[in-house]
Amino acid sequence: MKPEVSIVLFVFNEEANLERVLTELVEYLDAAPFRWELIFVDDGSADKSLHVARSILPSAKTRFTRHETNRGIGAALKTGAALAEGEYLTFLPGDGQLPPETIGRLFAAREGADLVTSVYESRRKDGPLRKLLSAGVRALIFAVHGVSMESDGPYLIRRTLFDPAQLGSDSFFLNFEVPIRASASKMASRVVPADCRPRLGGRSKTANLKTTARVALDLIALRFRG
Repeated sequence: MKPEVSIVLFVFNEEANLERVLTELVEYLDAAPFRWELIFVDDGSADKSLHVARSILPSAKTRFTRHETNRGIGAALKTGAALAEGEYLTFLPGDGQLPPETIGRLFAAREGADLVTSVYESRRKDGPLRKLLSAGVRALIFAVHGVSMESDGPYLIRRTLFDPAQLGSDSFFLNFEVPIRASASKMASRVVPADCRPRLGGRSKTANLKTTARVALDLIALRFRG
């Protein structure tokens, strides 16, 4: 039988965190009340992320793929989605910030919805810069697209509604583009609470001025691209 949920796990230089992250994930999925598959996407890591993943993840339920260069979160998600076979599609980063139970929470809320988004109920202590960047992006989304974002974390979407060919961004912005498009198309959606933990190690690759500036440009480009 085909999986009910395809989980795209994307990483970039997360070797130091992966053993703990993947062990926790596999333990959760082994007892999960749904059929699942994993698509592991290494987005051009310079470390041994892919090697660690192959040593831990069950090969019978996992597809492994790798970008030769770092192409961005959006590109990693689209690569993974193109390989997915499940009825629903969801995504997790490899930094350990999102508990694997989030997948079950999203899946449990799917009835009557094409898209289930999540909003952080509790999260790490964000510094003033991160809070400012986040507020600025949300204000820009509302100003440009008229959408009040109810999406902080991962989301679950019917796989047939996630078309990589129609999604323009290869960057972190894809996490905004999908809910924006869903809102514009009046897609049936639900929102669930989610938790966000501190990174196990290393630094965020998205919470910076460069990434925020690119998101702003992508927001404006999407407005004209439609």
